[in-house]
Amino acid sequence: MRYVIYGAGGIGGGIGTQLLRAGYEVVLIARGPHLERIREVGLTVRTPEGTETLSIEAVKAPSEIDFRGDEVVFFTMKSQDTLAALKDLRERAGVDVPVIMAQNGVVNERSAARRFRRVYGMLVYMPALFLEPGVVVLHGMPRRGVLHAGCYPNGTDEHIEAVCGDLNEAGFDSRPELSIMRLKYGKLLMNLGNSAQALCGLEADLKDLTRALRLEGMRCFDAAGIDFVSAKGLVQLCEESYELGEIEGHPRLGGSSWQGLMRGVRSIESDYLNGEVVLLGQRHGVATPLNRSVQELAFEALHEGLEPGSIGVDEIWARARQDQQ
Repeated sequence: MRYVIYGAGGIGGGIGTQLLRAGYEVVLIARGPHLERIREVGLTVRTPEGTETLSIEAVKAPSEIDFRGDEVVFFTMKSQDTLAALKDLRERAGVDVPVIMAQNGVVNERSAARRFRRVYGMLVYMPALFLEPGVVVLHGMPRRGVLHAGCYPNGTDEHIEAVCGDLNEAGFDSRPELSIMRLKYGKLLMNLGNSAQALCGLEADLKDLTRALRLEGMRCFDAAGIDFVSAKGLVQLCEESYELGEIEGHPRLGGSSWQGLMRGVRSIESDYLNGEVVLLGQRHGVATPLNRSVQELAFEALHEGLEPGSIGVDEIWARARQDQQ
């Protein structure tokens, strides 16, 4: 199989380089200065074991790839960029190419299933840092992260079993999952604090807020009859696979939303994380003032060009109380 990594930032670049190091054929789809840097000097990967710069094929769009029929495409971009990417891939590769949605949230699989015949969901639990073009930092050891996967909406097949086998060879903990969306709904709960971290900064105390955001999410899941893995269950699953290793000069910092704002990206995933909870709340009569507050403040902060850490935690709580009045 030839692996195409669509959206080769921290997660995608990490998956791609580890597959390449294990001897698999890999093509990255990237953009901007990141793509230019990869083409000029290669993709630099920093891990607890050392630093390595790999020469790896990289293009800016699916139209630059000559699809042979043996490809598997990983979608690793942010959810807000997925629809355009699905369109471009289908136009170039057709509807039969297998696609693996290695992304946060739960909407991407549904979008892909409207357009492709073989769609797989993937739980991504992988400590990756992407702040500099051409450089990804992977803190996980001895495994780089957890990449369990399964057919959407459920089940497994020989294809995803083979992919999981290759990922294990490449240094990940990856296994076929019969109910992959159960894991992804659990991960959605874990990601509900991402935008708040980006808004409030790394120094803010977000424990109470994050707990309350997740409680709203769980109430919505229960009302909708959605099965999900608990946060405790996911943490235990990951602790069995890897721990955070030290990399000199590269401490483990914020999550992907914070990293994106730090790179100057003027979009954020809150509509597909907190917004998913808000949508479920509307459908099932569950109040979600905190998730709505985070979603709206994230949009406003981007519109106004605010930097990470510009919004206080108290402002989020105050907006939520105002919403309840």
